Amino acid sequence: MEVASQLSGAYIPLTSVFVARPALKSGPRVLLFLLECALGILLVIFAAAVTHWSGWLLPVSVLLYLLVVVPTALLCGFWQAVTVSLSAIVVHSYFTAHQPAINAVADPANSLTLVVFVLTALVISRLSASATEHAKEAESRGEQMHDLYEFSRRTLQMNLHMEPGPQLADLIHEIFKVESVIVFDADLHEVYQAGYPDLDARELAQTVYYFEKSDDDPVTGVGRRVLRLGSVPIGSLVVRGGVTPLTNDAIASLVALTFDRYRAFANESHMEAEHRTEQLRTAVLDSLAHAYKTPLTAIRAASTGLAEMRQLTPGQSDLISLIDEQTGLLNELTTRLLTTARLDSQEITIHATSVGVAPMIDEVLSSLKDRLANNRVLVEMERDDFVLCCDRQLMHALLTQYVDNAGKYSSYGTTITIRVIQSKSEMIFSVLSHGPVIPLADRERIFDRYYRSSNSSNRASGTGIGLSVAKRVARVHGGHVWVTSEEGEGTTFSAAIPTTLPRKGLQ
Repeated sequence: MEVASQLSGAYIPLTSVFVARPALKSGPRVLLFLLECALGILLVIFAAAVTHWSGWLLPVSVLLYLLVVVPTALLCGFWQAVTVSLSAIVVHSYFTAHQPAINAVADPANSLTLVVFVLTALVISRLSASATEHAKEAESRGEQMHDLYEFSRRTLQMNLHMEPGPQLADLIHEIFKVESVIVFDADLHEVYQAGYPDLDARELAQTVYYFEKSDDDPVTGVGRRVLRLGSVPIGSLVVRGGVTPLTNDAIASLVALTFDRYRAFANESHMEAEHRTEQLRTAVLDSLAHAYKTPLTAIRAASTGLAEMRQLTPGQSDLISLIDEQTGLLNELTTRLLTTARLDSQEITIHATSVGVAPMIDEVLSSLKDRLANNRVLVEMERDDFVLCCDRQLMHALLTQYVDNAGKYSSYGTTITIRVIQSKSEMIFSVLSHGPVIPLADRERIFDRYYRSSNSSNRASGTGIGLSVAKRVARVHGGHVWVTSEEGEGTTFSAAIPTTLPRKGLQ
């Protein structure tokens, strides 16, 4: 509320500043009006003098007066023409009074002619002024339409690598010839100006934005617009100059669209940079994984040879066992890295075969028996003869990751439940364990690479790539993954795999 009060307080002196400037132009306008009227009156006096000296009749004089009044109405305006036509009656009456031979009062035709002249002059003046005004409005609309076209064309050619605010302010000032322009970008919280410098431009622009005040002041010539994308305000625009309300609306819409294009371009560039970074990272992981395979094989062969040697002390045997165990862990991590690199490649080939689900689960449990030693494992299947058409190696990796995660993060002595349910179009695999609850904010990101939930990051070691591999495996099969986690209910990781594989990537 303090900000609002300060902004509203700052808004009043700005309005008074804007009101004071047009008042300076009223003096020259009055002088121009008087000059145009004086010139018309001089022409009327000249026409009256010519007719008086030539002795022409009144109808001829009226025609000469009309030749003065009509151009005055067309070139100057309605009130100038009215002033000139009234002066014509006064001047003609003056010259008539000095012609004794002519008695204007005795001749009713003369009075009627003068009345008709006045009415004709007024009608012609009104029509000519209206036609001139409409012509000027049409010309002004045509010019502003041309300016709008030029503005839209120039905005499409803008450099979107730079902030659009300064460019837009300069374009509006240059194309529409306005006195000043203020553009407020609420996203960057920046104010950009062009033209006459306003001392409190920031307060004015923020007032328009925060109070959503869109209007046009005909006295000050100031147009205020809130920039919107749909119904969401994203900034404000203040223009001072001879611009119509419809043109202000169009300018504000084009500015808002340019802001939207800039943000879309920035997001696209950011996503492209992230994609290139991810490709580079994948290439590095693939290279490192392949490079590790050869020394790991040599280390494992050496440890196996040492283990078969006789006359080893217990300490030496323990060291050899530790080397063999850690070599196995490194080999498993390298295999995961290779699988990740393969799944991230552009061309993924699925080697589809008919795989028995029950034997595959038994194989996974057998490979993880040491990690599941502290838990009880329960397998629930509707039928033991489930068969799934899939890439066996990839599905083995997905189930291994789910079960391995359950063994790492489940509480000691709890039961890990593996369920398989078949529907009409897909087979659903789920692994239920009881351990720390995954926060709601982490349940989407937990499948992102290198991300680990805050509730489990310190509970067990890991790389943060296993669940991302499971997500990619499900996707290349045309399926999807998700997780549910509730206090007392446990945590369930699920994967839905279609019974019919997508045609893309099959071999």
